[in-house]
Order: sequence, then C-alpha cells, then structure tokens
Amino acid sequence: MTDHGADYTRALERAWHHARDWLTRLDSRQVGPRLGIDELGRTFGGPLPEEGCDPADVIDALAIGAEPGLMAIGSGRFFGWVMGGTLPAGLAADWLVSAWDQNAGMRAPTPATSAIEECAAQWLLDLLGLPGGADVGFVTGATMANFTGLAAARFSVLDRIGWDVGTQGLSGAPRIHVLVGAERHDTIDAALRYLGLGRPTPVAADDQGRILITALTAALDRIPDGEPAIVCLQAGNLHSGAFDPFAEAVPAAHRHGAWVHVDGAFGLWAAASPRRRDLAEGLDGADSWATDAHKTLNVPYDCGVAVVRDPRAMRAAFGVQASYLPTDADGPGNPFERVPELSRRARGVPVWAVLRSLGRTGVGALVDRLCTGARALADGIGGIEGAEVLNEVVYTQVCVAFGDDLRTAAVTARLLAEGTVWMSGSRWRGRVVLRISVSNWVTDDQDILRSVEAVRRAACEEHRPENR
Repeated sequence: MTDHGADYTRALERAWHHARDWLTRLDSRQVGPRLGIDELGRTFGGPLPEEGCDPADVIDALAIGAEPGLMAIGSGRFFGWVMGGTLPAGLAADWLVSAWDQNAGMRAPTPATSAIEECAAQWLLDLLGLPGGADVGFVTGATMANFTGLAAARFSVLDRIGWDVGTQGLSGAPRIHVLVGAERHDTIDAALRYLGLGRPTPVAADDQGRILITALTAALDRIPDGEPAIVCLQAGNLHSGAFDPFAEAVPAAHRHGAWVHVDGAFGLWAAASPRRRDLAEGLDGADSWATDAHKTLNVPYDCGVAVVRDPRAMRAAFGVQASYLPTDADGPGNPFERVPELSRRARGVPVWAVLRSLGRTGVGALVDRLCTGARALADGIGGIEGAEVLNEVVYTQVCVAFGDDLRTAAVTARLLAEGTVWMSGSRWRGRVVLRISVSNWVTDDQDILRSVEAVRRAACEEHRPENR
C-alpha cells in the first residue's frame, strides 16, 4: 500500500520552516512590502512549465519569492484598515482545517467539523449576549456577513406582507425602504446592491458618525404604513469607533415594523468586555448581526460571522433542496442553509480554537487591551506638535490630522515610506486623516512607543521649512 502521508512530509516541513521564519521576524522587518506587484509578477510569471517539480521545491520558491511582497499584517505596529493578527490556536487550527479538507456544508457527512462549528456558534451567542436560538453562519468576512443578514431581512419583511421572494423574485415586488446611517460602511451599500435593493436612504449622523435618533424617527415616519423597511445600524464607526445608540434606535425601528440589522464588523466584540459592554447596550434587540472574526477576535482569514434571530428567515434565504443532499428536518439544519455557499471550508473551527484558548475572560481582556492601545496612541500622537486627534477615542479607532490636507497626506506618505509602522490614510468629515486601527493581539507598550516616535519623526521631517 502506498504511503501517501509521506508524500506530504517534505512539503509540509518546508512550509513549517518558512512560516516559523516569517512569524519570528515580524517584529524586526519593515511593516510594508519591499517590492511591488510588477516585480513580483516577474518572479512568479512566465510560461507555464512543461514539466512539474518536487512539491518541497515549489514551497521554497513560493515562500522565498513572496516574502519581499508581503505586508506584515501580523506585526504589532500594523494599524492599517481594520485587520487583526492571528492567535496561535487559530493559526494551528486553520492548518488542521486544510489538512482535514472537510466540506463543512453538511452535518451528517462531516460530523466533527459541524459539531465544532455548532459549539463555536453557541459560545459566540453567549459571549456576545445574543439570542440563544439564533442561527449562525460562518462566511468569508464582514461583507458577506452583512449580505447574509440582509438577505434574511429581505425575505422576512416581504414575507410579512405576503410576498415570497424565493418564488416570485423581486420583479413587481413592493419596494423595501432601507434606512442607513450617513456614515455606514460601504459594504452595507454593496450588500444591498448585490441583493437588488438599490441605494439606501441615508439618515443624518452626529460628529462621531452615530445615527441621530430624531433623524431616524423622522425618516421612519415618512415610510407609508405597511410598507416593508430595514434599518441598518453600526457597532464601531470605521473612523471614530463610535457606536449607534441601539437602546433607542432598535425600539424606534421596531415600532415601525422594520427589521434591524447591525454591522458590527469589529465593534460587535465590545459586548464581550464588561468594561466596554455599555457601548453595545440595546444591540441584542436587533434582528441580525454581522461581524468578522479576523478583526477583533484575531482568527485567520477568512472568517465572517452572520447571526440571524429568526432561523426560518435565514434558511428561506439560503436553503437548497436536492435529491443528493442529506436533509436534517428534525435537527438544527445543515450549515449550507445559513450561508451563500453549498460547499466551504470549516471556517468555524479556528473560531472554536481561539475561544477555547482565551475563554470568556481572555476575550474580554483582548478587547480591553486593543482599546487601551488606541487610547495610548491617541495620547502619544496628540502630544506631537501640529497633530490633532479628531475623534472621541471610545474603542479601537483613532483619526489624526496634521494641519491642512496636503500636510496630513505628506506626513502619512513619509511614515509609510520609513516602514516602522503602517497606518492607512483616509478621508473623514471632509478632511484627509491618518487613520489608526488597533486590532492585533501582539501590539504591546513597546510597539505603541515605537509607533508614536515614528509618527513624530514623520511629522517633524515634514515640518522642516525645506519640506513645506
């Protein structure tokens, strides 16, 4: 009998060697990539080879060739966009998921991964204070988590007025009114577009991006009685980290018969911290929630989480019936009934591993540590001459300006060119900003100090008369 396990050994050993080398050098390497896509294209391109080669040699070529073009997202000084790192248990579990190679779409054929994901789902609901009977789907990221929650919303609000979107489609369907905060994330608009719901109606927000209750109530009052409506709220503004006032907004929406969806890509995890839970007060009253475990929870890509209070709505939106597919009529339903995919990798397994490794107190401590890091960065950078912290630092986000837009952009460019730290530029409330997101479990006090000094160097260099 052929020992196929041995065929994997050398390639996996080489992958382990390169992975360990990458992880141990994260603290000392430049955060940004050293080569651009054109140079890397030449490294990996050319004609497809006529003959194959040893898998271990392929792994060596892959790792060595890619290294100069990799962003050190796992570095404690990476604060770009909203990207977490990877906790050890999550990374190791993800390797097992690839080795096991299970199709996690069906319970009976792959009971181990399904059982693990179902346990992870219940732990998440408990940890985040969400309804115990809700359905949980593991998707690719926050974009598809929003899509999933809003697909369930679309089914439900039309079903209430007697329109079955699954059989009748959207052609001729009653209009669904969708209200969103003026500072919602663009993925909400994208999900609505994918679902054929068109452009939403923006509702005014305050100077931190929180939806205004008076404006929301007025917008709801303008919707004719009986017409279907969805309200999208936000846990964690992309720039300020602010949270919508759920305790007022959710009941207001429900009084008008609207479905409430919460985009909590990184902010939903505030509910796991006793010290930050007040930010999420009232959030549990919504109808669907979306988050990304790769962000605050530091699970490997790709792992979004969609939660829907009404399992019937979720399964009506995504359920598939075919003679060759096993049914679970008397059980909790197959995983493929909760996501837009029939087959997928077992994304929930690393979630289980991270939750098991941290425990309830560990997740809360992780959230608190990220928030404390953001506050320390805001205080340190705020003390630099010419720097202005523009937001109330309530969670993990910090936005800074250095005078006018041109100077802020120039400071950002110098900072990134130096390579000690990575903080992404953006535009918020009509101003160019340096946007900072503290999302990585490895970020420590030394990383904070080094990052503040890197920003100071960039700001001071740009302040010199010859550079102005």
